[in-house]
Amino acid sequence: MADTKNQKPDYEKMLRKAGVRITRPRRVIVEILSASDDHPDALEIFRRASEIDPSLSLSTVYRTMKLLEGLGAIHRHAFEGGPSRFEQAGGEHHDHLIDLDTGDVIEFKSDRIEHLQNEIAEALGYDIVHHRLELYGRKRKAR
Repeated sequence: MADTKNQKPDYEKMLRKAGVRITRPRRVIVEILSASDDHPDALEIFRRASEIDPSLSLSTVYRTMKLLEGLGAIHRHAFEGGPSRFEQAGGEHHDHLIDLDTGDVIEFKSDRIEHLQNEIAEALGYDIVHHRLELYGRKRKAR
């Protein structure tokens, strides 16, 4: 996976600034998010957190993810056919290729695609404010 991220966000600082108390379960969740380079769903975050703190609940994961999303600290992706998955906000813009067989999410950046999108929008009289590109595919079999 290409490194499209800049420095990891300080989730605890964001929560404190919003007036949210940093409980042990929240601290465990944000530590997991900070260490993640993938796009985990809430159940995967819960599984990883439970290994550190077995008393942590799935509802705490959901509430914390909702809080972080509301603060703009994470992005929620609803990739076709699967549960919502999360990634840190910020960093360079990138797009996603989702492997339909494994569920892996591959981040990529293409200047050609970005240029083409801008060209199309301009031809239609628009300025792009935001976009998200998701490609879905299966790995080619060796021939």
